[in-house]
Amino acid sequence: MAEHARRLRHREQTAVELVEHCTRNFLRTEDRLNAYKTWDGDRSRKLAEASDALFAQGVDLGPLMGIPVSVKDLYGVPGLPVFAGSAEQLPEAWQAAGPVISSLQRQLGIVVGKTHTVEFAFGGIGVNAHWGTPFNPWSASEHRAPGGSSSGAGVSLVQGSALLALGTDTAGSVRVPASMTGQVGLKTTYGRWSLDGIVPLSSSLDTPGLLARTVEDLAFAFSAIDDRGLRVASPGTPRPLDGLRIGVPDNFFWHDIDSSIGALVESTIERLAQAGARIVRLQLSHCDEAYEIFRQGGLAAPELAAYLNEHFPHKIDRLDPVVRARVQGADGISSVEYLRRKAVLKRCAASATRIYDEVDVLLSPTVPISPPRLTDIAEVSAYGPANMMALRNTVISNLFGWCALTLPVGLDASRMPVGLQLMGPPMAEERLIGIALNIESLIGRGFDVLGRAPALA
Repeated sequence: MAEHARRLRHREQTAVELVEHCTRNFLRTEDRLNAYKTWDGDRSRKLAEASDALFAQGVDLGPLMGIPVSVKDLYGVPGLPVFAGSAEQLPEAWQAAGPVISSLQRQLGIVVGKTHTVEFAFGGIGVNAHWGTPFNPWSASEHRAPGGSSSGAGVSLVQGSALLALGTDTAGSVRVPASMTGQVGLKTTYGRWSLDGIVPLSSSLDTPGLLARTVEDLAFAFSAIDDRGLRVASPGTPRPLDGLRIGVPDNFFWHDIDSSIGALVESTIERLAQAGARIVRLQLSHCDEAYEIFRQGGLAAPELAAYLNEHFPHKIDRLDPVVRARVQGADGISSVEYLRRKAVLKRCAASATRIYDEVDVLLSPTVPISPPRLTDIAEVSAYGPANMMALRNTVISNLFGWCALTLPVGLDASRMPVGLQLMGPPMAEERLIGIALNIESLIGRGFDVLGRAPALA
């Protein structure tokens, strides 16, 4: 992205050329991949023409000017419908831009379209009974899960229809699709970026996030969007691995893991150690306690149920079956139980966060299972366990209020992408990205480290 931005400003390429390239990729593969709910090709070209005209006059509105971006269909984008994965369009008021989209549009970043999401973002596999499940581009012969709930986001990047994707993350909904499609994904700290203008799943846990092809791209985009005055030096300031204290929890994150995923992550840990990192094997407290609350519906189920009952009660009986069962199940959660869960999670988070006095970053596999075949999870009884496993390793950062990042490290035994998860304390995004930049410089970037091109890209 930084190179594209440089070329745009030096008139070595045009925004129109960039958008046309993305459009060709969309037209060539979208009938198979199904990444988008809404494609906005005509307006994208007009915005690209406006960007080129302003560049020609020496006007620079920001780093993302002229860059094609896909946006999860939870975000309000003026003039584009919001479905939030549901069967019908939400009221027009939801099209209003919140701070994240406003920051993008002030820079004249180009929203090429709205990507598919699990209905109301309530799922980690990526399925959608209303509009179809995006096709994971790494599997040509079988329809495998793209990860969710930002299910079209990672697919759009592999497809080449966007250079950056906006998603949301409540239990892993940025990191899971990024991991399953071989991309980089960042979950921001709760409260760092505003949730205004985004259809909610969980008011207590939702976070906006970014998916990009490389950590360098992620650093570039984060610096462009973040408004706290803190910056990752473009394209990012690597944090030296020599002496870096990397905590590797031996508990929880490795249970029932696909053996090929575990072996690949372990080999990456060994490479980090050889590069001078200090690997600290440890036990991370309160994971099982917090995860058990999540398994029971956590905070998201009652919060989504309350939201739907207040705003869209007519939608509940028509929800995707894998969403409806959990929303209706939340009716049995009392206010006393809800408040108890919040108190327990707050206590667990305060205790667990003290681990960062001992280490600089925590490391784990991002997703412990290979992207499942849709035929294997067609029944709700099979979907539930797979969904829990897909989100198990990522949800801890949400429940503890941390920031977290995933980057690709290779392919598993099924030749599907594997992600390495880095976790940091609240508001430590700059440090986390810096560490990830150095890991990327050691092991390789994006498709290079994955070893082959995606089958359907």
